Amino acid sequence: MTVIVEKPYQFVPPHRGDGWPTWIQRLRLVDRYLHRKEGIVDYEVRNLGVIRNSLANGDAVLLAPNHCRYADPLVLGWPARQLKRHVFAVASWHLFNKNWFESFAIQKMGGFSLFREGTDRQSLQTAIDILYRAERPLILFPEGTTNRSNDYLQPLLDGVSFLARTAAKRRAKDQLGRVVIHPVGIKYVFQGEIIPWADQALERLERQIKWRFVPKTPLLPRIRRLADALLTLQEIHYLGTPQSGPLYQRRVKLTEALLEPLEQHHGVTKPKDAAAHRVRELRSLLLPKLLAADSSGLKESLRAELHRVELARKLDSYSEGYLREAPVTDTRILETIQRMQEDFLGSVDSSTPLKVIIQFDDPIVVPTDRPPRGQRDPLMEQLEQRLKALLSLLQHEARLFHE
Repeated sequence: MTVIVEKPYQFVPPHRGDGWPTWIQRLRLVDRYLHRKEGIVDYEVRNLGVIRNSLANGDAVLLAPNHCRYADPLVLGWPARQLKRHVFAVASWHLFNKNWFESFAIQKMGGFSLFREGTDRQSLQTAIDILYRAERPLILFPEGTTNRSNDYLQPLLDGVSFLARTAAKRRAKDQLGRVVIHPVGIKYVFQGEIIPWADQALERLERQIKWRFVPKTPLLPRIRRLADALLTLQEIHYLGTPQSGPLYQRRVKLTEALLEPLEQHHGVTKPKDAAAHRVRELRSLLLPKLLAADSSGLKESLRAELHRVELARKLDSYSEGYLREAPVTDTRILETIQRMQEDFLGSVDSSTPLKVIIQFDDPIVVPTDRPPRGQRDPLMEQLEQRLKALLSLLQHEARLFHE
């Protein structure tokens, strides 16, 4: 799914009334949608008492979940229902441009937009004001983007710290109490039989690259062989020839070949950061140029460059060793194949039954002072450690795969 929206950004404010979210919850509209569109048939909420305690203490609550599927903002409506408290949530602008129902539901349930390709002061100020007033719990995904590798955490965005510290400082000045961050682990667990589903899904992908009568091989080698073939197609397209070496090294090489020429062409100093940060910087540069372009030729050229950037993002988001390092589970296999479907076919088979586990962690009190210069923000380090610990714990909920 593309995150590029080819129209000028318009801030979508949160709906602050209680009527719409109350009726959406009572009618179980989100439940039905998640079942039909995402295959989510069951859920479990754990340790919700820590949120109740923070709310009872009068704290401003920031919920910081990992972000592994597009369903994440909606599944957090279930703990909100159990709390009998509505929430606000920061949601990427592109989510308000997918379809009418998701745009309607996200906004009416308290979601408001964030423009990731530029500075969005209105969204930032809205989030700070929500925390300052402690109107409702605020949901903010610190990874910024989804990653179907549910057991791994992507690099966190430092903007989370700025937002939380600013609100904490304002609340302390006016003696309104604390701002606390609750890490939230979201884990999707496959409930079906992986081998028959994977056989059909892989056969469809194999047909797309004109493979016929593929010899029967064990599932994991078959997935690796197909991943190698799909990467080879991209290497031929962008590098001219297939490359040799482990898949991970080849992905890194192709990612570099996609990004570096664009950075040189547009005068972007190559950052030392991870590829994800380079992707954000290029996207923030190219999208305004696309929107301002006055010729079809220039638009097509910029779309092609943005496509290269998006491919680099996808390549970078694959987790090394996901199907080699323990625990290798049926859920990891599902995620890997669904990612291949999304990247190569443009759509995902979401008929697979999933259970989602939502586990809340103890609060992290947000300090009011500035983070130390020249080093990683201790608040973000603590949040990252807590989220990784939650995911490490939850990864064992999935069934181990035995060939």
